[in-house]
Amino acid sequence: MNAIYFTEYGPADVLRYGEQPTPTPKSDQILVRVRASSINPIDWKVRNGDMKLVTGQRFPKIPGRDVAGEVAAVGNHVTRFKVGDRVYGMPNEGVGNANAEYAVLAESVAAFIPEKLSFEEAGAVPLAALTALQGLHDHGQLLSGDRVLINGASGGVGMFAVQIAKALGAGEVIGVCGPDNQELVRSLGADTVLNHEEQDFTKNRSHYDIVFDAVGKSSFSASQLALRRNGRYVTTTPEPALLITDKLAAALTTKSAHMFFAKERGTDLALISAWLQAGTIRVVIDKTFPLSETAEAHRYSETGRAAGKIVLAVE
Repeated sequence: MNAIYFTEYGPADVLRYGEQPTPTPKSDQILVRVRASSINPIDWKVRNGDMKLVTGQRFPKIPGRDVAGEVAAVGNHVTRFKVGDRVYGMPNEGVGNANAEYAVLAESVAAFIPEKLSFEEAGAVPLAALTALQGLHDHGQLLSGDRVLINGASGGVGMFAVQIAKALGAGEVIGVCGPDNQELVRSLGADTVLNHEEQDFTKNRSHYDIVFDAVGKSSFSASQLALRRNGRYVTTTPEPALLITDKLAAALTTKSAHMFFAKERGTDLALISAWLQAGTIRVVIDKTFPLSETAEAHRYSETGRAAGKIVLAVE
């Protein structure tokens, strides 16, 4: 199969497009003919070597954490899916292995693609939407009526977080983004949109029940004054130097700090699928690149200017 791979850590130039072995599904896995994937910041952070203590030195590595396509083969113990089904999910092996013509998914982490979604739209969903849902529900413990601020509301995770916060019953959702994306964030359901170039949400004392930092641009220490009593700060991209500081700060207050990485969870993806099919949430795609141009897609993602998701189309 053709795939994107790298044999050393480094900038986008280390990415190669060429032949790699087609994976063989285990008994509890499905083999997916990938039709679309996407770029997430975790992909180029892994590629850069920022997480090499976790990802190790075994090469080649195939990046990508989003798979959308058709079932090409099933393992002996798989019962939910059959060849030809449209499925999507987030692989739970290695660094993802999704930026390829074929990828494997554990049956437990896969879900059926909603009928109304194209492969490209589905390929934009798994990691970002799971991160938004788990950040708000599991870690933010969002309650009906909560006032929720989403920092980075026009990014891949942020755009889902705005919509999912509403779906979970938030009383008010405040989105923070740049001036060019304010109308987009408002169209996703944000009640208020703050321009981060002009307004510093951390100065709004005791305003929010949840601060969800989807871009790693703030910290609990900086945000805690903006949180109400028992408020929750959640981040998906914690800076290592801030982890200890934030945990110590949280120990001295009724407010809490939560740092997490999304889990591959099929039940969560099934809920997201239901919302997508019902139109409760929608997908926003910024740009689509062919798989062979993944290096360019990485470079674009690293600019931080994408409004929505960056998708890879796999022919």
